[in-house]
Amino acid sequence: MGESSVIDKPGLRERKKAKTRAAIQEHALRLFREQGYDATTVEQIAEAAEVSPSTFFRYFGSKEDVVIYDALDPILIEAWRRQPAELGPIPAIRAAMKEVFGGLSPEELSEIRLRGQLVYGVPELRLAMIDDLVRTALMMAGEVAVRTGLPVDDFRVRVGVGAFMGALMAAVLPALEDPSADFVSLFDRAFEFVDAGFPMDTRSGR
Repeated sequence: MGESSVIDKPGLRERKKAKTRAAIQEHALRLFREQGYDATTVEQIAEAAEVSPSTFFRYFGSKEDVVIYDALDPILIEAWRRQPAELGPIPAIRAAMKEVFGGLSPEELSEIRLRGQLVYGVPELRLAMIDDLVRTALMMAGEVAVRTGLPVDDFRVRVGVGAFMGALMAAVLPALEDPSADFVSLFDRAFEFVDAGFPMDTRSGR
């Protein structure tokens, strides 16, 4: 019994940390929506989440980080890794995006939309997002390298990762201001376009 409890403790601890992190972000986004990003302080967020400012900074390095942080990242990576080994990178990411975003509630999608609006609308958040995109690109390059068997610094890996990250950003933009926009359909169309080799025959209206 003692051994079991020792094994269970890290899982419980991680779940508690994830719950606290989610609560802080939830209250932060609510305050940003109600009173604006610039007018909201870390102290106000901490008070709303019923934690101390020092606890806030244990989970998020700055007010910018509370917007940039995406709890879906590890979930998407898990979904990506579950895809059959014979799938190429683009089909695998299409399947993972469908699986994860197709299972989100309207409230969760609304939160993603709000975070995106903040990132694109607040200059300091756009700067913070650049750092996050670089980290994500490096992480995805490692994932693509494993799936394809290519070196992580292979030119094809770097360009491929850049192409589908750019497609992802282009797909997100129309959804930020349109509550009826379907994230899953937009992502799938964007990746289909990349996988097809960027067909742009204007004479046929494509």
